[in-house]
Amino acid sequence: MRSIKNIRLKHYDYSQNGYYFVTICSSYQRPYLEEFSREIRTALDELKGIEGINIDYYSILPLHIHMIIILQESKLGLGEIVRRFKSLTSKEAGIRLWQPNYYEHVIRNEKALLKIRE
Repeated sequence: MRSIKNIRLKHYDYSQNGYYFVTICSSYQRPYLEEFSREIRTALDELKGIEGINIDYYSILPLHIHMIIILQESKLGLGEIVRRFKSLTSKEAGIRLWQPNYYEHVIRNEKALLKIRE
């Protein structure tokens, strides 16, 4: 059985306050995310309702979604937030929407944030 490579920064606390740029790819690169955009938006709204979590920006594309997630005194780490999002959307859609992992980038300054928002 093939293992999933850990691509997270070692010794970094992904529950600390900050801005995180997250990309999640569709399962097997199937181009159906726009078809399930209602379910995705509903799950994003549910995440916004959790204390300490804000979705600054998102873009739903056929093969993946980009999000900027802001953590402010959140009790959940980034991994748990992404897990909940993937679970909610897959359950609503009735199919496995996402690949097992996700890509993240810690946004360290205002210049980087503005560039990513573009």
